Amino acid sequence: MSQSAHARAEPESVGLSSARLRRIGEALRRDIEAAQLPGAVVGIVRAGKVAHLEAVGMRDPDSREPLKTDAIFSIASMTKAMTSTAIMMLVEEGRILLAEPVSKYLPPLAELKVQEGSSMRAPRQLPTIQDLLRHTSGLTYRDRGTTPAHALYPGSSVWAAERMSKDEAIAALAKSPLLFDPGSNWEYGFSTDVLGFVVEAVAGKTLGQFLQERLWGPLGMTDTSFALPATKRGRYALALAKDPVTGSPNPAVHHATDKTQKWDSGGGGCVSTAADYLRFAEMLRAGGRLGSTEILGRGTVALMTSDHLPPSFNNMIADKMDPAAAGYGFGLGFAVRRQDGIAAMAGSAGDFYWSGVYGTYFWVDRKEDLAVVFMAAAPGLIRLRYRQMLRNLVYQALV
Repeated sequence: MSQSAHARAEPESVGLSSARLRRIGEALRRDIEAAQLPGAVVGIVRAGKVAHLEAVGMRDPDSREPLKTDAIFSIASMTKAMTSTAIMMLVEEGRILLAEPVSKYLPPLAELKVQEGSSMRAPRQLPTIQDLLRHTSGLTYRDRGTTPAHALYPGSSVWAAERMSKDEAIAALAKSPLLFDPGSNWEYGFSTDVLGFVVEAVAGKTLGQFLQERLWGPLGMTDTSFALPATKRGRYALALAKDPVTGSPNPAVHHATDKTQKWDSGGGGCVSTAADYLRFAEMLRAGGRLGSTEILGRGTVALMTSDHLPPSFNNMIADKMDPAAAGYGFGLGFAVRRQDGIAAMAGSAGDFYWSGVYGTYFWVDRKEDLAVVFMAAAPGLIRLRYRQMLRNLVYQALV
């Protein structure tokens, strides 16, 4: 994949079947016609070349304006993979160590306590940078449970960024109870927002400035940012008015409103396009470089995409996030597949992925030389359908 532009390839030249790839659009159009999905953009890179980039459906379900491949989406937690990459750049420079407690960089977090029954106690150890990267810190989100401990958290990443200053958010997290001793369990939550604060503390600039200088600019990711510029609002993809599963109104997504983030939410605040995110995913597939641009060393990418959960941490991601992702562990920023089988979706041992709550998804399979991005404005549980469906549609097209 060249730096200046996506090198396009006929699918057959990189071992994909054009006839079988057509099933992707056919399957998505069936769901669009059934009002399950407004539209989607799918991009597939194989062997470093773009073999498939297709938009189906509508950018705006109200006006029925067609979706184009350059549509911009709120990518929610797919921001986390980029924030984790920023941390690893600083690890590569010797400015951060993975085993260090986060309180070294954010002193208020030295006060973190573990919820045990109805009381709070000091943790056996404070969460490390590695704990934050692999989600073993004990931090969570308010909406990931109904316990009194969950109720003490700020809402979600973007909820907090809209309503609190950075210092207020750090103070609120310092008072939020850890659900367990760091390193002893897996749970999703504010860990990656905290990593964003660490990047800012070490680099002396905002997370958005750091990512623009070190990741987005060098990779040519021209439409990826924390704020949606007014000049690009006409390309922003909108969700259906109602959740197709529950029938209740879909929530207003942050970038579809006039709200702003008071700090750059490393856990969920970015917008991007399929083509931009493909450049990031392909950089990871190629071991840290895109063309002649080197972002990370090969050894660093190998470390990030290894499973960092003990074998006893079984099916954490399937039980708590993605039911079809049985048999996945978690690396430094991504879920990592432990074996070819077990999961209820196609893939290879060692493939890694993450997703966004508003309907976006990506994965990288280095054994098959694949990087795939799915972009849709599909908040709610319907998003789980497309994570499974797209994988099966891509792997069935391998020749």
